[in-house]
Amino acid sequence: MEKTDSAPSVLLTSARRPEQLAAFGRLLDVLDRLRTECPWDKKQTLQTLRHLTIEETYEISDAILRDDLPDLKKELGDVMLHLIFYARIAAERGAFDIADVLNAQCEKLIYRHPHIYGDVQADDEETVKRNWEQLKLKEKGNTTGVLGGVPTSLPALVKAMRIQEKARGAGFDWEQPEQVWEKVKEELGEFGDEYSHGQAEKMNAEKAADEFGDLLFSLVNFARFAGINPEEALERTNRKFISRFQFLESAATANGERLADLTLAQMDVYWEQAKRRAPQPPATN
Repeated sequence: MEKTDSAPSVLLTSARRPEQLAAFGRLLDVLDRLRTECPWDKKQTLQTLRHLTIEETYEISDAILRDDLPDLKKELGDVMLHLIFYARIAAERGAFDIADVLNAQCEKLIYRHPHIYGDVQADDEETVKRNWEQLKLKEKGNTTGVLGGVPTSLPALVKAMRIQEKARGAGFDWEQPEQVWEKVKEELGEFGDEYSHGQAEKMNAEKAADEFGDLLFSLVNFARFAGINPEEALERTNRKFISRFQFLESAATANGERLADLTLAQMDVYWEQAKRRAPQPPATN
């Protein structure tokens, strides 16, 4: 049976269930031994693992953007280890263990999918997402408000996406993409006015930053309506720029030229050559 991204095979998953459960149990056994015998693993705490987990999460994101499935498998394993490590530490402190974590997640998924496990009707993605946000609020008793569940430590671009998604779940949203695009143009104009004003007089840096933030927020909003993930889109552009700049550097060196000695026009010749090349992944350290 051919497996597709849009319709994963339930049979493919269930046929390997004994092997999957055994592999998970093996990982638990390995960590148990490391935690009791390895000097490094014995010293780890929730706090020491935290920054490592963040790094591993970004490495998963990197593998996904490169569509590198072998690397994704490796990075998923690293994060899986971290997850059971946190649960192991919590168990040592008498709080919970991995079984509690998994069972709680199952209960949450069942509760938040009443259109699957109950009698609620939800025939489209938007209805499912709206129900999900409403159920989350109900769970929390709505003590923190609609936006209370947005982590304060999220990167600003990702946080803007989550804020807008949660507001949409509460019914606070634009109706048409054209309205959002008009807002983008309005915010661009306001930032342009502030910047132009600053050319004649000393620009109010705080006011300009406010207007630029409004512009970015409106662009994220439009991206959401256009079905574009702005975080991924910006990362793709970052990668494209890095790849082209690295070509510029290597091409100049191959011609015996130093980048610092080239004029902008000379650099632009290499840049245009880079643009005509097939997309290349940027070099990594």
